[in-house]
Amino acid sequence: MFTVLVPNETKAGETRVALVPETVARVLKAGANILVEAGAGEAAGFPDRQYAEAGATVSADRAALLAQADVLLTVSGPGADDVARLKPGAIVLGFLKPQANASLFETMSARGVGGFALERLPRTSRAQKMDALSSMSTVAGYRAVLLAAFRLPRFFPLLMTAAGTIPPARAFVLGAGVAGLTAIATARRLGAVVEAFDVRPAVKEEVESLGATFVSAATEPVGATAHPNPIDVELGGNHAAGASGASGSGAYASELSQAAERAERELLARHVAAADVVITTAVVPGRKAPLLITGDMVAAMRPGAVIVDLAADSGGNCELTRAGEDVLAHGVHVLGPVNLAATLPGHASQMLSRNLSALLLHLVKDGALALDFTDDITAGSCVARPGAGTPA
Repeated sequence: MFTVLVPNETKAGETRVALVPETVARVLKAGANILVEAGAGEAAGFPDRQYAEAGATVSADRAALLAQADVLLTVSGPGADDVARLKPGAIVLGFLKPQANASLFETMSARGVGGFALERLPRTSRAQKMDALSSMSTVAGYRAVLLAAFRLPRFFPLLMTAAGTIPPARAFVLGAGVAGLTAIATARRLGAVVEAFDVRPAVKEEVESLGATFVSAATEPVGATAHPNPIDVELGGNHAAGASGASGSGAYASELSQAAERAERELLARHVAAADVVITTAVVPGRKAPLLITGDMVAAMRPGAVIVDLAADSGGNCELTRAGEDVLAHGVHVLGPVNLAATLPGHASQMLSRNLSALLLHLVKDGALALDFTDDITAGSCVARPGAGTPA
């Protein structure tokens, strides 16, 4: 028997919960005792009574709960104070931001607390059901289009009215990974004419299957230069082999030559200028996001156009993006949303709960935690070994 704790999240603006009531029964069957801090699921639409009905124990005493936990399931990671209350040998599962939290992992290791980061899961088919990054990219792609539709001063769909015909909005999605494909599908459902850009030819079929036009240097009739090598970016959050849009070695590719990069910028400039809505999804795990849209490109857009930059939290794909802000420049709204998944906490929590529980159950055997560091999922996701005294 081992004890799993689902706490209230302490990060400002975080409305998701790490485990939802529907998943409680699955974890209980694995031999767990589940503790839930009172109010943990309220913001996501999961009241305490639902957890109690599912078989969890609900309590408001956070310190006592932390002291009992063998496993802490968290969305955005624990604070140092919470780590200090965990017993040696306990483990933490969640989005732990390995690149930004080195000091936290040192604290965890000094305490003998282990950490398993969802961001570090290997990109394999075995780990796909644990792939929370792709799950949250799905939410982000959907919400990005809704943000754009709300801000855009015109309709998305074609409308035939007594006042005449209203033409549809034009949307341009940069990156046909998980977030990008979801954005394409959502914009199409709202009635927009959609174009999508990706340097990987393999995603063309997926883009077109959603009703969008695939844009690449190879398809441009004027001034086009085919890319000899795709750019080294993660376009839209493909975080496991077999995820939509993944291709090549883990959906990564090699660096663009300078000539190809110039051709790419010319291509993007033409399509950005023609768009009413631009959704950018290019991120580089652990590094600053690539700059795809310059200030001059924004200036060439029509007044009232909207850019939603899903890479805002890592520097932005647009030169004018400011994380967490709505910038109005040249009459164009440049939105830099952060933690979009927290704006749809019900389904985001449901998806994350399934991912986290899959990782947890992978670490359990015969009703007890069994950490096998010869396993690629266990070793790959580990950022601090329990009781090891040093970061993983």
